[in-house]
Amino acid sequence: MKDITINIIDRDGKKHSLIAPTDMNMNIMELCKSYELPVEGVCGGMAMCASCHVYVDSEILIEEKNADEEAMLSEAFHVKNNSRLGCQIQINEKLDGFQFELAPE
Repeated sequence: MKDITINIIDRDGKKHSLIAPTDMNMNIMELCKSYELPVEGVCGGMAMCASCHVYVDSEILIEEKNADEEAMLSEAFHVKNNSRLGCQIQINEKLDGFQFELAPE
């Protein structure tokens, strides 16, 4: 496995290029927290709070949302067609170069 780069646009519009390990079973929420970006993850990654809500800015499609994620996003604020929960996006080599934007609080 190798490290990849994932780009995160913070709530001030600043781009952060984060180095992400692909061998630690991390997700986007955990990666953001490890770089001290303002992602809460109140529920601990259980798709129960939407405090890790992100927008997928890359054109490459990622895995379909599961029912729990869909349900949580249906109750969240600022939801768009490209909304995802960061805790539900597992880091793997296919995400190299992907860009995500933190949703407003």
